[in-house]
Amino acid sequence: MKRENKIKNEESSEEKYSREMEEEHSPVLIKFDHVSKFFKNDQDILTDINLEIRKGEFVSIVGHSGAGKSTFLKLIYAEEMPTEGSVYFDGVSLDMISRRKLPYHRRRIGTIFQDFKLLSKKTVFENVAYAMEVCGAPRNEILEDVPQILDIVGLGDKMEKFPRQLSGGEQQRVVLARALIHKPHVIAADEPTGNLDPVSSMEMVKLLLDINKLGTTVILASHDHDIVNKAAKRVIVLDHGKIICDDAKGKYKIC
Repeated sequence: MKRENKIKNEESSEEKYSREMEEEHSPVLIKFDHVSKFFKNDQDILTDINLEIRKGEFVSIVGHSGAGKSTFLKLIYAEEMPTEGSVYFDGVSLDMISRRKLPYHRRRIGTIFQDFKLLSKKTVFENVAYAMEVCGAPRNEILEDVPQILDIVGLGDKMEKFPRQLSGGEQQRVVLARALIHKPHVIAADEPTGNLDPVSSMEMVKLLLDINKLGTTVILASHDHDIVNKAAKRVIVLDHGKIICDDAKGKYKIC
C-alpha cells in the first residue's frame, strides 16, 4: 500500500513538473511593449507597461480603483489603443489590424463585465445564441453549440428561463457562456464578481479555473481579495498605472 501511494505521488509530481515545463515554454499570446495610455486631460492611465502573457496562463490584474485595470483589458481587445508603445496579440501588433478586421480579433477574446448586459426579453438560450446569430452562424450550429456551452457553465436546465428568473450568479454564468460561444483564445474578465455574493463569486472563479485547465488563457481584473487568492495564479499589481509587482503564484497584495 505504501509503495502504491509512493508511485501515485511520484506520478503526480511528474505530471506537475511536465505541466509547469509546458507552461514555461508556451508561446507568448499577449505582449505589452513600452505601452502608455493617457487622455486629453494628460492623466496617465498606464505608464510604460512591459509584460508578456503566455498561452494557457491564468493572470489576475489587481490594484485600487483607478489603477488602470479596465484600460489594460480594453487595450487587449482593442477598444482603446495605446498612446505610446504597442500591444501584440499572437505576434501581431493591434495597431496594424484594420477597422474591418477588428470584429474578428474581438471574437478571439471573450469578455465578462460586472454589469451582466443580458437582453431581458430573451431567454438564456436566446441570449447566448444571439452572439452567434450576429456573426451569421447557421441555425444547426447554434442548436448544437449553445446547449453544450450552457452545460459547461451548469445552466443546461435553465435554457428557457429569462434573466429576471435567475440569481445574480446564474446571470453571470450566462455571460460566461456567451463569452465562450466563439471558442475564444482568451477570457478577459473585468470585475466579474462585483455584483455577486461570496458563494457565487467562488463558483465563478472555480469556473474560470476549470476553463483555464482546458487551455483557454484567462485574465481576471479584480479588487476581490478572496477570488484572487482562491485562484492562486500569477498576480500583477497595478498602482497609478504602473506595474509594481508581478508574482508567478501570488496573492492579492499592495506591494
